Amino acid sequence: MPELPEVETVRRGLAELVVGHRLAALEVRESKSFVAADGAEPGHHLVGATITAARRRGKVLLLDLDTDHCLVIHLKMTGQLVHQGDGEHWGAGHPNDSLLGELPDRSTRVILDFDDGATLFFNDQRKFGWVQLMPTEEVGRIPLLAAMGPEPLDDNPEREFLRRVRRHQATSVKAALLNQAVVAGIGNIYADEALWAAQVHPATPVARLTDARLGQILVAAREVMERSLALGGSTARTYVDAQGRPGAYLSFAAVFRREGQPCPRCGETIVKTRVAGRGTHLCPVCQRVPRRRPARAA
Repeated sequence: MPELPEVETVRRGLAELVVGHRLAALEVRESKSFVAADGAEPGHHLVGATITAARRRGKVLLLDLDTDHCLVIHLKMTGQLVHQGDGEHWGAGHPNDSLLGELPDRSTRVILDFDDGATLFFNDQRKFGWVQLMPTEEVGRIPLLAAMGPEPLDDNPEREFLRRVRRHQATSVKAALLNQAVVAGIGNIYADEALWAAQVHPATPVARLTDARLGQILVAAREVMERSLALGGSTARTYVDAQGRPGAYLSFAAVFRREGQPCPRCGETIVKTRVAGRGTHLCPVCQRVPRRRPARAA
């Protein structure tokens, strides 16, 4: 699943491509992929509406409409957004032939046509992703979003992060970082990279970390995400940005998928293990599990 920097690169692309344009037609090819939350016809509140903003919450995309409604989009594992117009072909999501081939194809689930002749295709091979149309005022009450923790890229998220992470004292710090109710948008790549940068072993119980150390981890996560955004996001096998270009971040990653290579900090061999049910990359020298529980005070 794409992580926060990847979804943010998609959001930025959509902000350039579709904001300010009016929707002329909607075609739903897969009923489970598109839901109108108020039970209205799918095109109601949508066809004829103008997109006023492209936002993001965690890994979820939000396209605001001037009808006081919002298109909520979750790409999940294999979702794509492909924009075609004026001879241009722009792709965002998991690349396969659908990003470059003729559309619609058998993976196309939803089609949005614009008044300028452009078309936005929502493709999803495995049909886990979805598009939902709902009143904008109700978006924050979607269970997925209502439970979501602070945005790591926002100003001063530390206080709320600490309040939430302390509810998970017995869990590993990596499991806490992956919990979207603790902090939004962090997945496997950025959890490993942030913990390496903060020199914390991923299996360390939250209770063994001071508030100051937890704050350092959040700062490290923010820094590594900002670096990834500057490089166009990470490419984990298949992910590309809103212009169809693979992100370059993983070519500069310190530990993720670097097992068997030297640690950039100390030269020890990076290992891959399993923490929180996920493949986990770390330096066994730089990231040791602390033997004693420190005081909670920063």
